[in-house]
Amino acid sequence: MTKEELRRLVRSQKRMYSAPQLQAMSAEAVARLMALPQMAAAKTVMLYYSLPDEVSTHELADRLVERGKVVVLPVVTGPAEMELRRYRSADDLSMGAFGIMEPTGEPFTSLAEIDLAVVPGMAFDTRGNRLGRGKGYYDRFLSQLPQATKVGLCFPFQKFPGVPTDENDVRMDLVI
Repeated sequence: MTKEELRRLVRSQKRMYSAPQLQAMSAEAVARLMALPQMAAAKTVMLYYSLPDEVSTHELADRLVERGKVVVLPVVTGPAEMELRRYRSADDLSMGAFGIMEPTGEPFTSLAEIDLAVVPGMAFDTRGNRLGRGKGYYDRFLSQLPQATKVGLCFPFQKFPGVPTDENDVRMDLVI
């Protein structure tokens, strides 16, 4: 199966679930993420602010801030680039590229301080390979975070025995 065929398959599977079903699966995935020892130990967490068809991270972002963690979110800055900005609350957000809510503060440049990177994807496999939406933003960025534990966060139906990869794809350390 090609990358685009797998993306189409996952998109069609997402449409098979109601919003409440996806929310219930999101809650389970977030609970497993929060139970990780790597999450407990992390001081700085790179997170994504979810789209409606992704595991929901909106409440998670607020919970992490309440627990004293530094939360940083990606901001698309160009056709092939993104940077991170600190998240303090939903009041810090504005609509960014691709309809994604993004923080408006100063860029976060202390990439070596990121302990844990929570990453969305279209599909993941048992070896930690990730299939994104096809633009390559995360793969280019994650290569700058060798010290961070990389966790793919997805719905159960997004896990496959294998996903197609190429030399630019960054493997996850864990998939939830």
